[in-house]
Parts: sequence; structure tokens; C-alpha cells
Amino acid sequence: MKITILGTGTSTGVPEVGCTCPVCTSKDSHDNRLRCSGIIDVNGVRILIDCGPDFREQMIRLNDFRAIDAVLLTHEHYDHVGGIDDLRPWGRLRDIPLYADHRTYAHLRQRIPYCFGDRLYPGVPKITLTEIFPDIPFKVSSVSGAEAEILPLLVMHGEMPILGYRIGKMAWITDMLAMPEEEYEKLHGLDLLIMNALHWAAHPAHQNLEQALQNARRIGAEETYFIHMSHKMGLHAVIDEQLPPHIHLAYDGLTLEKPDLRYMRR
Repeated sequence: MKITILGTGTSTGVPEVGCTCPVCTSKDSHDNRLRCSGIIDVNGVRILIDCGPDFREQMIRLNDFRAIDAVLLTHEHYDHVGGIDDLRPWGRLRDIPLYADHRTYAHLRQRIPYCFGDRLYPGVPKITLTEIFPDIPFKVSSVSGAEAEILPLLVMHGEMPILGYRIGKMAWITDMLAMPEEEYEKLHGLDLLIMNALHWAAHPAHQNLEQALQNARRIGAEETYFIHMSHKMGLHAVIDEQLPPHIHLAYDGLTLEKPDLRYMRR
């Protein structure tokens, strides 16, 4: 399995427009955070998690134009779905299946109806939209027939139910404030957890750093990387150094591979 983290920022990104704080003016590339998204390559299947407004730029930076076999959407907020129209070039390689819960499914059909009509005009993204449900696994496949199984997880974004995803021994959870007790059981035995940690202060819809650390310890993955961070988290080099062993701040462009028993950073 190979994970490429395309973006690690919250909805405003980092730097935040108009801000002159030390993080927003930092020259360290680790402090420059596009909106959250990632690519999972597993068993010959390429999976995109969320497709935000920075998707086009993220893929230009990645410079690896290959078919996307599935797009897993966590929820309908703009910073997680605002780049769906930019999937157009990948439609030349295959029709792209999008998977979403009922709420996101309904909202997308309202926001971008031109993608799902009976008479599609030339150039629209070649996408399909499938409704999925928490705790009911499903499979996605490549055009060559390779398959990967996905387990959607129910997490709470404030009072709003959204989805996290477990793929093999990796889980991706973003925008979470809390998680139903029974969902923790589905996260046993993880090698890698990628999870949100907004900043230090309490927030009504997102975990702060303290809450994220508590959940990371409880879930007990071999390695944990925090994403969806605001400029208020602090400088990457300073905060990452303060974290416990096996818990890290992620950064844009981070690649994690598991050739044997441990994920290796590149």
C-alpha cells in the first residue's frame, strides 16, 4: 500500500488569505497546506479520498497522471468536494465512480446537476455517483479487474454525521469531533491512522490537538499522522518535534509506503 497525502490544510488552507502570522509567512514548505485530500494505491487500485478545490494544483504537483478507480467522499463541504469538476482529464482514462453517503449524494446532485443529467454536454466529468452506508463494506475495482475492499466508518463532524474510511490496515478520518463508541472496534489492528487535528483550542466541529492525541492513543495504530490543520496549530517543525513517538504532523506531498512491517516516509 502507498499513501500520498495531497493536502493537509483546513478549509481556509495555509497560508490563510490576509494573515501575517509566523505560520502563514513561514518559508518552510511544510507550513504551506492545501485543502485535505489523499491518494491510496492498494492492490493495483488507485483511490482518491476527497476532491477539494485544490485538486487540480495537487495533481499537477504530483505529476503522476494515471487512472483514478474510485473517489471516496467524506462529506459535502466545499473544501472536500469543490474540485470534482476538475476530474475531467481522468475521464479520458475511465469513467470515475464517486462514493458518498446519502446527504453528500443528494447535495452533489443539486450542486452539480450538469454532471448527472440524462443529456450530458461534451466535456463534463465522466463520473458516476453511488450511495454508500456506514459499516457496510464495498469493493472498488480497476479497469484490469483488481479489487480493494473499503469499510466506511461513521464519525461526527460536530452534530453532522460524515464518513471516515478503513482500507486494509489503514484508516483515513477527517473533520471529526467525536466517534460513536462502536466504531472504535472497527479500528483495531491499524498499521496507519491518518486523522484530523485542527489546532490547540477547542472547536465545536473538529478535534483539537489534545483530543486528537487522546484518540490516537486509544486507537493505537503503529503510526499516526495528523491532517486538516489550521495556521493556529503552529509551525510544523516546532509542533512535530513535541509529539509522542509514532505520532506526527503530516505535510503536503508526504508519501507513506509499507514494503514490509512499517510505513516508510519519503
